[in-house]
Parts: sequence; C-alpha cells; structure tokens
Amino acid sequence: MITTAARPLHALLLHFLLLVSVVSAAAAASAHPGYPEAEQCVEAAELVVNRMEEYDSGRILDITHFYREDMPSWESDEGLGSFLWLAGSMKNGSKANSSVMKLPAHSGTHVDAPGHVFLHYFEAGFDVDTLDLHVLNGPALLVDIPRDKNITAEVMKSLHIPKGVRRVLFRTLNTDRRLMWKKEFDSSYVGFMKDGAQWLVDNTDIKLVGVDYLSVAAWDDLIPSHLVFLESREIILVEALKLDDVEAGIYNLHCLPLRLRGAEGSPIRCILIK
Repeated sequence: MITTAARPLHALLLHFLLLVSVVSAAAAASAHPGYPEAEQCVEAAELVVNRMEEYDSGRILDITHFYREDMPSWESDEGLGSFLWLAGSMKNGSKANSSVMKLPAHSGTHVDAPGHVFLHYFEAGFDVDTLDLHVLNGPALLVDIPRDKNITAEVMKSLHIPKGVRRVLFRTLNTDRRLMWKKEFDSSYVGFMKDGAQWLVDNTDIKLVGVDYLSVAAWDDLIPSHLVFLESREIILVEALKLDDVEAGIYNLHCLPLRLRGAEGSPIRCILIK
C-alpha cells in the first residue's frame, strides 16, 4: 500500500521512468544522435551557412584572413596548400568529426615574437606566450601609407602620428593590389625599410605595428627591419591583416594569438570595434 505521504514521490518516480523510456526509444531510432532523421534530411539540405565580415550591424569588423589552400605562403608559388584533414569522420563510423591541422606558424594573419629573429631570445623563452595582451588590445589608429613607396623614415615623418598613440595599423599598396588574395608569394610587397623602423622606434610611442602582408619588413630590408622592431621586446608585430574596405581612423583593436609556448609566431584573430 502506498501511503498518502509517499504518493508524490511515487508519482515522480513514474514520471522519471516514463521520460527515460521516451529518450531511450528516440536514441534507438537513430544509429547516431548527430545524424538527422529521414524526415529531417530535406531541411538539412536547405541549411545555409552565413559567414560574416562585420558583426553587430557593422560595429565589429573582422580584419583576419580566413585560412584557405590558395592563400599566399612565404616564398612559395603554390600557396599554403592542404592544411586541414578530417582525421575522424562520422560518415566513417567515428562518434564525432575531428580535424587535424598543420601549417607554418607565420601563415595568414599572425603575430611575431622576439624569438623570431633573435636566437638568444628564442632560447631564453621569449615566445608568443610572453607577449603583452594589454599591447594587443586597446585603441588603435588605422592609417593609409603613400602608395608609391616603402615605409621609410621620410614616410613616417609625413604621417604626423601623435605622441601617445600606441597601436598603428598601416594600410599600403598591398591592400590595393590584393596580395593576400593571390596564391603566389610576391616579393614586391610594401613594408618597412630599416630607417623607417628606426624612426618609429626613436620618435613615437607605438608598441604594436600592424601591416597588410606576410611581413612587416620590406623584402630589401627583411631582417634589419625586424631586428630594429624586436630588439627591445616592447614592440609587437601583427602581419597579414585584412584591411580591405575599412575606413582610416580610430578603433578599439582586439588581437589574441594562440598560447603556443616555445613558438616564435602564431596565428592570431584580430577585430576592430568602432
């Protein structure tokens, strides 16, 4: 006999057992809960992926290049190539889809750490996990560079960047030529010459330098310019930014590299907020 006091508990137990039987029946009807039922297949085929470059009605701008096989790779005519494999597939019996990724640390939109060009910094552990997130996040100025030359001391002077500005993104002819959208690496890209890098270090408060191709330094001053920027370990270099159709001006910049201890570079996700 079920007493009056026990009736609520008995009713709850019956409800629980009924719920379990319903869930079990639903699970048994499908080989895998992640597969759509037959009546859902038509709806699944109609699913549309909505990829965006702007969010919150245009207030948030994604300035990161998405990774693709035909994006340029350093000193290569073949592009980045295959970098993503589906190692575990639900179609082949795996319980979940699981990908494996392999690509150079300095691919696409990425960040340089001091160990990139200084052996003693690399061996001492100045990797991407030591970069200052305060420098990578905060107010930033996007400027347009004269389109007919590399970034020299003369060009830096002509920009009249005020003291106190700590983060500057430099848009150059690289964006106009859409170099990051071409498969072949192009050594004629625009970048900093050594004297331009030195002028920035000596005459501004800039601690983050962002550019629109795979290297902040021009081809003819590749290592010398990097050495000037990274010697103090105070300046962070963000390369291969996507600055197409972004108005020059002041934004809030947010950049986050992967926490890759031991790595001198890392892919990075960067956004601008108006």
